[in-house]
Order: sequence, then C-alpha cells, then structure tokens
Amino acid sequence: MSPVAITCCVLALYVLFFRLYAKRVLARRVFVLDDARPTPAHTLRDEVDYLPSNRYVLFGHHYASIAGLAPMLGPAIAVIWGWLPAMLWVVFGTLMVGAVHDLSALVLSVRHDGRSVGSIAKDVISPRARILFLLVIFFLVALAMGVFVLVIAGLFAAPDAVHIPKGAHPEAVFPTYSLMLIAMVIGFLIHKRHMPLWPLIAVGFVLMLITTWMGLSMPITGVTKEGWMWTLLVYAFAASVLPVWLLLQPRDFLNSLLLYTALFAMLAGFFFLRPDWAAPAVNPHPVGAPPLLPFLFIVIACGAVSGFHGLVASGTTAKQLDRESDAPFVGYGGMIGESLLALIAVLATTAGAFANHGEWTAFYGSWAQAAGLHQKLGIFIQGTGHFLAALGLPINLAMAFISVVVVAFALTSVDTGARLLRFNIEEIAGVIGVKPLQNRYLSTVVAVAAIGFFAFFKVSVHGKATPAGLFLWTLFGTTNQILAGLALLTVTVYLYRRGRPIIYTLVPMGLVLTATISGMVIGIAKAIRGEQWTVAIVGAVIFCLALGVVAEAVTTVVGFRRDRRAGRAVEIEE
Repeated sequence: MSPVAITCCVLALYVLFFRLYAKRVLARRVFVLDDARPTPAHTLRDEVDYLPSNRYVLFGHHYASIAGLAPMLGPAIAVIWGWLPAMLWVVFGTLMVGAVHDLSALVLSVRHDGRSVGSIAKDVISPRARILFLLVIFFLVALAMGVFVLVIAGLFAAPDAVHIPKGAHPEAVFPTYSLMLIAMVIGFLIHKRHMPLWPLIAVGFVLMLITTWMGLSMPITGVTKEGWMWTLLVYAFAASVLPVWLLLQPRDFLNSLLLYTALFAMLAGFFFLRPDWAAPAVNPHPVGAPPLLPFLFIVIACGAVSGFHGLVASGTTAKQLDRESDAPFVGYGGMIGESLLALIAVLATTAGAFANHGEWTAFYGSWAQAAGLHQKLGIFIQGTGHFLAALGLPINLAMAFISVVVVAFALTSVDTGARLLRFNIEEIAGVIGVKPLQNRYLSTVVAVAAIGFFAFFKVSVHGKATPAGLFLWTLFGTTNQILAGLALLTVTVYLYRRGRPIIYTLVPMGLVLTATISGMVIGIAKAIRGEQWTVAIVGAVIFCLALGVVAEAVTTVVGFRRDRRAGRAVEIEE
C-alpha cells in the first residue's frame, strides 16, 4: 500500500477513536466526567498557576508543551527496523496506550486539586510510593530538559553568517526570542486590559510569521553554544516563576498555531508530492541495533506514549482546565496531535528524505551511523523540507522554516519542563520538611541548576569529554516509559478502589511496564559489559524505584481486597 493511502487510513482512525473511544468509553463509562464538579482552576484560582482557560488556548499550551523534540527524534531512528513497525506503534500505541495515559493523568489530577501524579500516589497507593515517584520524575525531567537545552543551543550556535556549521540554524534565533516578547504583550493586554483574545492572537500570529521571514535574512551569529545555553537557562527560570497568563499560555498558544500551520503544510506537501517508500516495510536485524522488541517501544517513546506527558497533564494543564468535559479534547486530542507529528517523522524519514532505497540504506546502514541526535533532527528537517518544497517553496526556505518549528517544539517543552521541575522540587521539599524549597523562586533556582548540570557537566567517555545529559540519554527512553507505566498503574488502582472498569488502563499499563522493565534490564546488563558504570548504577537505581512503586501498589490492592471481604474497605474519594 502506498504511503498516501496508509496516511488517509490513519487520519480516519484518529477521528474514529477520538469520537468513539475517548468521548464515549473513557469519558462517560470509565471516568464519568461531570461539569457540575468544579475543577481546581476554579476552587484554587490564584492567577499564577491555577487559572480557568479557554479549551482551545489550553489545548494549544498542552500540545505545544508535550510536542517537544522526542516525537521527531524517536521515530526518526525507529524506522531503522522498517516503516511498518514504527507506524503501527506510533498509531495504535497512541490510540490505545499513550492517549489513554494522557487523559487518565489529566482527569486524576483534576480530581485531586491539580496535583502531580507522583503526589497523588500518596493517596491512591501509599506515602512511600509518592517519594519513589517524585525521585523518578526529578531525574527524568532534569535530564530531558538538559539535553533539550544542549540541542537548541547547538541549533543556534554559529561563528558568523559565512561559516555556519552543518546542522546549525541561527536564522531561528530572532523569531524564537521575538515570540517571547510578542507573547508577553498579548498576555498583558488580555489579562490586564481585558482585550478580546482572537484579534490579538491573529495579530500575534502574523507578527510571528513576519519575524520568521525576517530571521532568514538576519541570522544571529557570534554567540557560542555555551552562551546560548546560559540564555536558555535564564529563560527557563523566567518561564517557571512568571504567571501562566503572562508568558506560558500566550507563547504556547501562538507556538501551537505555528505548529498547526507547519503540520498542515507538511501533510499538504506530502499528499502533493505522493512519494513512494524508500525504506523497507520491515528490517528485523539492522547492524548493531538492539532487538526490535522491546526497543521499538522505548526508542519511539513520546511518539506513542510518554511519562513526561503525564507530568504536563497533571502539572500545568490540570490547573487550567475550565471544566471536566474539556479533558478528552485536551488530553486525548493533544496526544493524537503528537502522534500526527510522529507519523510525519516516519513518512519524512522513509519516503521524503531519500530518493531511493540505496540512499536510505546508506544513511540507515547501521545503528551507530544513524543514532545521533543531530543526525535524526537533520534527516527530519530534510524530509519535511522536501514536503514543503513540493508546494513551491525553495528548499532552503522550506528547511529554514522547519528549523524554526523544531526549535519551537523544543523550547515549549523547556519552559513547561522547568515549571514542572519546580513543582516536583516543592513537593519533595514538603515530604522531607525543607520549607525554604517550597518558595517558587528558590525551587526554580534548584530546578534550573539541575537542568544546567545535565547540559554543562561533562564526564569522560573513552577519553573524550561528553555532556552528562548526552551520556545518560540512553536512560531517557526507558525512564520515560517506566514513568508512563507507573502513572497508568496509579490510575488503575484509583479506578479499582472506586469500583470502575480497569481493563482500559490495566492492559496498557501491563504492556508498557513489561516492555520497558525488560528493556532496562537489557540496557543495564549492556552497560555493565561495556563498563559504563554511571549508566549501570543510575539505571539500576531507577529500576529499583520503579519496582518499589509496583510493590507498593500490589500491597495496597491486596490489602484493599482483604478489607473489602471483611467489610472494612473504604473507597477513595474523587
């Protein structure tokens, strides 16, 4: 079947599952969403973190926050096993697992005062489960944001306009930083001057496109990679402490419009180009690659299911949800948008970037050759650039526009990630009784310092200094997936104790935990054989923390069943 025909079938599946599975089964039967129940955005409104928001604005924030680099990076390497396995997991993994996870985490948080899944684990499972959860979250978010800062700084850095390194896009700097100022002006005018939303957004979107075009002719050069890393950390601090209405909401909403425009243009170009497959349907044994199962799930990561999404849903999104019936649109629908981006990444790297099978094989000839972060980003930009070029855009202009979009995807994750890490540190401080760290400014300093550690601190790998974040990046996929499995575990226990159907979260939870725990065991063993003791030790610690949460959950369920038989069980409240 041709790429175009398969894509049409996938788009139809997105609509079908959202209308039938998300809105009817999950919303009505499993979670029984009720608009009469006030959300934390109303009951705890503080104009900083808690604020009722228009569902379209909130969708824009949520989608822009979860759609970081990972759904482009993961599928772009997973296609080494062929386009068919990658596409199947990107589509059905999303519809049956990832979107269920995101919606579940959002609803669970809304029912618990907008708290994170890690904090909720105390009420649903046990106090010990909460601290185990929070430690896993701290490592995952700090590592991911540190690597994102590294990658964005690498995209920005160029010595001058003549000597621009391959893979660098300094033309993305001006529109990126201009958007921050545009967003703050719009946020101020809407919230403080009560001006209408849509006219301001329309003007902001036009200004954003103008600055993107201006950036092409005025690349910002002369700043080192380290210099850009410092500016990004300063931005992360500001994005974490400022009220959501001033920067986070308007910036993410404007960014989401850019993302929608890019997605529409890439899809339109793809349908116009009508490319054929350059990659094989299945390539079961690539040179040097780990086994397809379970590593297909781990490599694709956010393109199908992501623990980070649960942190966004239960960290910032739940605090802004106006009513419960908005949850499927924001949570499940946002993950479908992420899946669409991952689908485009699969198409770009198997049918867009390469003219024939020989070119594809030359790039994806071995795992080591195709596995680098910059290589994956480069091939995504190249493939989607060809899609846009099919619409008549010059290829250089098309690839420059995609580079701006890539930075937009990454930067929205950085600002939300810094805020989530701040929440996480405040919750840990509450558990261990360190009151000063519950101050949002001090906790943000710690959060930014943790992100900076993974970005700046270097370790020696085979005699070469390597950033700690890149060295430990191999743990991101497994940690991220384990966190998603633990979130689904928490939701399943919650539903069980409420007497609700659990099959819809139990099966995805079992699949994710089985795949990722087995993958982590294989990864730890490989690290030990290669004498990569830091990776092995950190991986083993995360593995033990995850098993601890599972053990706590099993103990809770067994005790609940025993008490219920004895007539002593008390169901948890909504």
